[in-house]
Amino acid sequence: MPVSTRYQLIDILRGVAIAMMVFYHFCYDLTYFQLAKFDFYRDPFWLNLRTLIISLFLGLVGVSLVLAAEHGINWQRYLKRLGLLVLFALAISINSYFMFPGRTIVFGILHFIAFASVAGLLFVRWPGVSLLVGSGIIVLDRIYQHSFFDQAWVHWLGLMTHKPATEDYVPVIPWFGVVLVGIFVGHQMQRAPALRFFTTWQSSTPLARGLALAGRHSLLIYVMHQPILFGLLWVTMQVLG
Repeated sequence: MPVSTRYQLIDILRGVAIAMMVFYHFCYDLTYFQLAKFDFYRDPFWLNLRTLIISLFLGLVGVSLVLAAEHGINWQRYLKRLGLLVLFALAISINSYFMFPGRTIVFGILHFIAFASVAGLLFVRWPGVSLLVGSGIIVLDRIYQHSFFDQAWVHWLGLMTHKPATEDYVPVIPWFGVVLVGIFVGHQMQRAPALRFFTTWQSSTPLARGLALAGRHSLLIYVMHQPILFGLLWVTMQVLG
């Protein structure tokens, strides 16, 4: 029977990623409501922060696939979560169509995680191959782009010569490479003595427990935090006029 094993430090890292994402989106919402003015498309701080957040999230997707497969994948839980990812990704696409005309989210982070959750299973038992292919995908993105990939029907692959008009874009190249590197790291956590602390470290401090709780419910927080932030800011605008 599959065994469910959770490692607190992995949950904490995921909690840190979701906390940074909430902060990022809060600042974005302030700009949207014209309460602040941040340049999310050109300012290196915001561009690098987004890269850091997504890299942490997706690296942990790869690690989590390894941990889930360690004692045999619980297919009922896996398929339930995959179904929720697909459902929420579709809901975000529909919502963005009305909220951001001309900038619909077609392949954002939830769309990508759904894809990676399936494609990653092909590599989960092969750490060396994962590292090699993952590194190759990341390097490919840095050295090659072609106008063929500018066509709308292949936007999801990446390698475009320009970023498409969308509010969230997480293409397969290079981000699947990050997931594959995460798979390699997940295996090393189980084998390399220097990384064993990832599986054994525990903390009872309120901060650690709070971040771990957020990490365990990161999908729910991701889906709910923007409607809550938008609602609070809208109410604030009405009250302040």
